[in-house]
Amino acid sequence: MAKKVEQQNKKLCVTLVKSTAGRLVKQQRTVQALGLKKLHQSVTVDDTPAMRGMINVVSHLVTVTEA
Repeated sequence: MAKKVEQQNKKLCVTLVKSTAGRLVKQQRTVQALGLKKLHQSVTVDDTPAMRGMINVVSHLVTVTEA
């Protein structure tokens, strides 16, 4: 049998630093899906490929640090 590989749940701290006003609807919804509502608000999310993709779409609006 194959052994299960335990992964540590790495976290990323995402902070909204630029407004979504005047941005594409896709970018506005991505910021909303990340859980960000106001400027300078921070959320902690799991470091998964899906989250990395969402962050990549709005990389010019957010800053990311490892939590």
